[in-house]
Amino acid sequence: MAATRTSLISTPPNDNESLPSLFGRLGEDVLQLFDSQLALFKVEIKEEANAFARNATMVGLGAMISIIGFGLFNVAVAFGVSTLFSQANFSQPASYALGFVVTGAFYIVVGALVLIAIKNRFPKQDLVPQRTVEELRKDKIWLKNEL
Repeated sequence: MAATRTSLISTPPNDNESLPSLFGRLGEDVLQLFDSQLALFKVEIKEEANAFARNATMVGLGAMISIIGFGLFNVAVAFGVSTLFSQANFSQPASYALGFVVTGAFYIVVGALVLIAIKNRFPKQDLVPQRTVEELRKDKIWLKNEL
């Protein structure tokens, strides 16, 4: 970018230049400006894409670790619940099975409640952007009045 600026500055205007040559030089300068802006845009987009990719990778890694931790926590909860059934004269496999069934049923109920709550919120959400529609109506009225 510094080279572009120095080339623009280093060409002093000549008082004897014709109008077409001035327009030609102006066109070249404008093209050079657009080229430098485009190059800067490309560099910025590349940097943003790299940063996004790094962050997305870290989020994915964190989510994977969290899922593993959540699974292990659920197994621990199921084994904890199964110890409650061990005092009821069930065999050890039966108490483990009941512990996992109770834990699974709990998560099914909680998941169903969350889904029902989200399902009930969908009809209330308006997908039409009301402010934009209102502005378009105002623009339509203004155009009718102007024409």
